[in-house]
This record gives sequence, C-alpha cells and structure tokens, in this order.
Amino acid sequence: MKNIDKSKPVMLTGATGYLGGQIAKNLLEKGHLVHAPIRNPESKEKTKYLDEVANNSKGDIKYFKADLLQAGSYDEAMKGCELVIHSASPFITNPKNPQKELVEPALKGTENVMNAAKNTDTVKRVVLTSSCVAIYGDAKDTLEYPNQMMRENLWNTTSSVKQAPYNYSKTVAEKLAWEMTKNQDKFDLTVINPSFILGPGINPHGTSESFNIMKQMGDGSLKMGAPALNIGCVDVRDVAEAHYRAGFIPEANGRNICSAENLSFMELADMLRPKFGEKYPLPKKTLPKWLMMLMGPLAGIPRQFVRDNVGYPWKADNSKIKRELNMEFRPIDKTVNEFFEQIETAGVFKKK
Repeated sequence: MKNIDKSKPVMLTGATGYLGGQIAKNLLEKGHLVHAPIRNPESKEKTKYLDEVANNSKGDIKYFKADLLQAGSYDEAMKGCELVIHSASPFITNPKNPQKELVEPALKGTENVMNAAKNTDTVKRVVLTSSCVAIYGDAKDTLEYPNQMMRENLWNTTSSVKQAPYNYSKTVAEKLAWEMTKNQDKFDLTVINPSFILGPGINPHGTSESFNIMKQMGDGSLKMGAPALNIGCVDVRDVAEAHYRAGFIPEANGRNICSAENLSFMELADMLRPKFGEKYPLPKKTLPKWLMMLMGPLAGIPRQFVRDNVGYPWKADNSKIKRELNMEFRPIDKTVNEFFEQIETAGVFKKK
C-alpha cells in the first residue's frame, strides 16, 4: 500500500494518444506536473493539443524524447517521479505483421517501463493500461466462465499472434508486467482493464479505432446494417479518472475491469438516432451472422472473428472498481452523442 506524493511529477507514456491524452488532461487539470516521454518532442504538430490543455490548466507538462522499443528510453523522464502510468500500446485491427506491429511493441514497451521503474529510486507505483481482452480472447470464450461473466481473476487463454493478435499483445504485456513486479517491494503495480473506449478525445481528428467506429456509424459504411456484436463500453474520461484513482488511492491493487455498460452495435446506433438520425445514414437493422460470414472478408473482417464473436453475449463484472476505486460511470448514451458531435464539428462526415 503506497502513498503517492501529489507534488511530485507523474510520468505518463502515450500522452499524445487517445486515452493518454485524456489521462494527461485529467492530471493537468488537477494541478500535476506531467512528464511525457514521446518520440518527437520537437514536433509542435504532435504536442499542440496537449500544450493547449496545459495552457488552460493548473498543471504543467514537460516532454522527453523516448522510444517505446529502446531500452533505457524512459530513465530521464522517470527521474523524481513516484507514480508512473504506462498507457502506450499500439491498437491496430488489421496489422500486416502482428508480431512486429503489435506484440513486440507491447512487450518491449512494458519491459522498458518496468525496468526503468526498478532503476529509479523514487518510483512507488506503476499503473498499467491493459484491457478486457486480456481477460477474454473471443466473446464465445465467456460461455465457459462462471455465469458467463468476465471477472478480474480470469485470463485470455485463446488468443495468439495469428488469432486475435491485439488481444494476445495486451495479454502477454500484462502478464510480463505482473512477472516483473514479483520478488520486489520497491513499487507496486495496479492494472486498469477497460472495455471498448468511446468519448471525445483532446484531438478531434483522432485516428484510434474508437474514432473509426463512430465515423463508420455516420459515413454510410454501416448503412446496410450493424454487425450483431455485443461489446462493453466505457467513456474515455472515466478511464482516465480510473487511472488517476489507481495511482493515488493507497489501497488500489490488482486488476480492475473498467466498463460502464454492455451494449450491441445496434444499441449504439439507436442512441445516436434521436439527434443525428435525420442527417446521417445510421444503421437501421442488424446484419445476420450468415451474411457477415459471407461478406466479412471483403470488409477485412476474418470469418473466424465472425464465427467466434458475432451473436454472443458480452458481460463484465465492474463491481471491484466501483467498490475499491469509488468509480461511477457516465451513461454511454451521453458519451456517444458527445463523441459523434465532436467528430461532426471537426468536419469528418459528409452529409447524405
């Protein structure tokens, strides 16, 4: 159980990313000094959104040159920090080389952050961004879970480099972090396991999968129908707050499922319909599984993914994070409407 000094800087990886940007914003608004290791700190194009947040906040941000794959890269940024938040990890749905694009960066980045924490005298706690996909590989896996419910004590055992490589990358990276925390008492590890993250980013032109799904809702990609997929959803601002609490609540520990609601793609579309249904070609029906099996590969969706995920329930138990980190979650209806509105304002959609 570690007490973290709030006057010390906080090191945050992935600060220019979708989730990392919101974690940085949360820290800055609460008056913290953020040490942000990024690949190209000289690029004002990369830092402009964070700089804007910092200029309007009580806190401050300091950039350090670092590379996820380079050993020793985080040593300078970590100096003087008691809390380290590692949120950087690539999220690519159709990688050409999964081992090189997903697995190696996830593993190497985690290894480099954990080694730097071991070598930095001041570090007391590491908060790692993992995912619910480190708990399950495909939706059908949950049929074997007690009450078909995801809980923190369960692990993804079905993913591999070839099958659901992103899920595999998050699983092996989290396992490595736990392994590297063993046999030492210098710092502790707390893990946040979010479901599918939605909501406004600090960069309205984000390129994450979350932005892509929202764009597809409005640009006609799904006008033939929404896939019969059930997912857990959570607001990016709530995930940022969960990381903050995992860092500063002394009793925070272990894995923490961070998910607000279990929804289908069609339910997400229905949430958008009252405000945006007249303006955009939102999906109005659910595609049958047989049609997805037939057409999926043409849209880059492997048949195995359809077979193992479409039509299955998705349930996760979020009672631990509510109980131990006192988390309350925004209603996803509000989240998706604010998110869609942000993307619309940024001029992404062409009206039909």
